[in-house]
Amino acid sequence: MTEGGAVTGSAVLLARARAQCIAGGVRCAGAEEVVARVFAVQAQDLEAAALGLRARAYGLTRTAVREALEERRTLVRGWFMRGTLHLVPAADVHWLLALYGPRLVSRAARRYRDLGLDEDVYARAERVVVDAVAAHGPLTRAELAERLARAGVEPGGQAPFHVIRRAALAGLVCHGPLRAGEPTYVALRDWLPPPAGPQPAGDAAVRELVRRYLRGHGPAAPGDFAAWSGLPPGTARRVWPEPAPYGQGTEEPGTDDRRPDEPGPPPDVRLLPAYDDYWLGWRDRDAAIPRDFVRSVRPGGGQIRAAVTVNGRAAGTWTRPRPGNVQVSIFAGGPDRVAADVTAEAADVARFLQS
Repeated sequence: MTEGGAVTGSAVLLARARAQCIAGGVRCAGAEEVVARVFAVQAQDLEAAALGLRARAYGLTRTAVREALEERRTLVRGWFMRGTLHLVPAADVHWLLALYGPRLVSRAARRYRDLGLDEDVYARAERVVVDAVAAHGPLTRAELAERLARAGVEPGGQAPFHVIRRAALAGLVCHGPLRAGEPTYVALRDWLPPPAGPQPAGDAAVRELVRRYLRGHGPAAPGDFAAWSGLPPGTARRVWPEPAPYGQGTEEPGTDDRRPDEPGPPPDVRLLPAYDDYWLGWRDRDAAIPRDFVRSVRPGGGQIRAAVTVNGRAAGTWTRPRPGNVQVSIFAGGPDRVAADVTAEAADVARFLQS
């Protein structure tokens, strides 16, 4: 803290990294605890999402992640924040769909028209999907596309995907178990029980989302929440708590303003996967990356590479050139006291992938 109580840049960075369970020795007991703590794990790439859970938990196995998704069904993969796939707690699926579903369907209206999915066509197609998964699910996208072709939906383009996604946004279907690495879809009502009690709606739902966001991302400001959630900034400001936790979170967290003789926290090394949520949770998405190496982690075109972090700050990148092999590249001038920790993290990635 600086004089007068303002949060310093380095303190903001460390606080955010701790909230994300990637610094300060903070780790969770399992996959469900990670998702509840950071609230939503980006899951366009399901293996990357699982590796993100590993980085935040003690001794997590790949099997345990699959069991949470497919057997206990405590985590669900669906389209939520920013319209992208995320893992969320199963108990939150229904109110999140009520919050996001209509918005995302409205946002995609032009795309539906371009694909020939007017309301009449979509109504027929939706019934095909719902009846198919109820009677024969879980079904892959290709299997649903075959059935949709009989209802007049072109099977070779993007139309089947958008029919399935819209049915998911309406709370009719959801992701089910993987089959030979391919996602399948099931009827939501068969996969999950109905909500256990009243669900937040309207501003109450946004307020609940803000509360969850701040727990896993604070310090933060309304603009950060808007960038993460995909909701309008005005919506966030309307329900933002006052006084905002940790101030407004507008400090520049990428700077380190400790005195030269002031020791930093013990190094906490994590190997984060590609597209990790840590790089997507705030408006300034490069704040935790040394300026000279931003392009190493975020080369452009929407890419986000797998990165090594030390106390929440990017220190290198990593790849898997061969199964079971992790290759790490530390940035020039990076920390010189973390080699053993990097080696241990790399070994843990290999362990996880084989578990």
